[in-house]
Amino acid sequence: MDIIYTIWLRNMKRYVRSKSRIIGSVSMPLFFLLFLGFGLNSVVQIPGMDENYVVFLIPGMIAMSVLFTSVFSGIQIIWDKQFGFLKETLVAPVSRLEIMLGQTAGGATTAFIQGVIILVISVFIGLNSQSITGFLIAFGFMALIGIAFTAFGIAIASRMDDMTGFQLIMNFVVFPIFGLSGALFPISSLPPFLIPLTLIDPLTYGVEGIRYGLTGSSQINPVVSLAVLGGFTVAMTIAGAYLFRTIKS
Repeated sequence: MDIIYTIWLRNMKRYVRSKSRIIGSVSMPLFFLLFLGFGLNSVVQIPGMDENYVVFLIPGMIAMSVLFTSVFSGIQIIWDKQFGFLKETLVAPVSRLEIMLGQTAGGATTAFIQGVIILVISVFIGLNSQSITGFLIAFGFMALIGIAFTAFGIAIASRMDDMTGFQLIMNFVVFPIFGLSGALFPISSLPPFLIPLTLIDPLTYGVEGIRYGLTGSSQINPVVSLAVLGGFTVAMTIAGAYLFRTIKS
């Protein structure tokens, strides 16, 4: 546990000292929320739901912030490879599983914090959830998204040595995951051929889980969302641990 805590603490210190990283990770979801949300608020009607488009968009933007921060935290693995820190860590008499779990915990924590920042801002621009239980449900789904996609990013980074290549591949993968998640538009309003793609997207269940917690309504049963996202989190953690163990020291 000491190894996991030490690596987690290292990641947290790097995060706190990087003000540009904090601002950059918040800016895109905030841009979508303010300009897309308020710009389309008067023309977009959410079928079967009472909330306006801005409130509907908030859970998607929270999930977006957590997703992008967690996935791109995998670049820390490549950075450590290039500067020799990872090699020194791998040859130390510690378990590689503990190293990977520490990296995952650090990346997931920073992603969770980014999501909380968007959530706090949302309270001032229209979110009106008074239920403490609802916030706890949303926090739980945010944590699962952070862990799952941090492990996913680590799994990909474990097989790569180039930071630019990692960023290109992640952009190619992450934008479809976000676009098909129902973060921007209700699943029920999508064309029939897109609905199956949306339902196999793990982020969909995270978005709907957060939406249920904050607004009390969702288009997927929250228990189903929890089961699917929880299973995906376990699978990604196992995959990330396995691929990380194969890195040559």
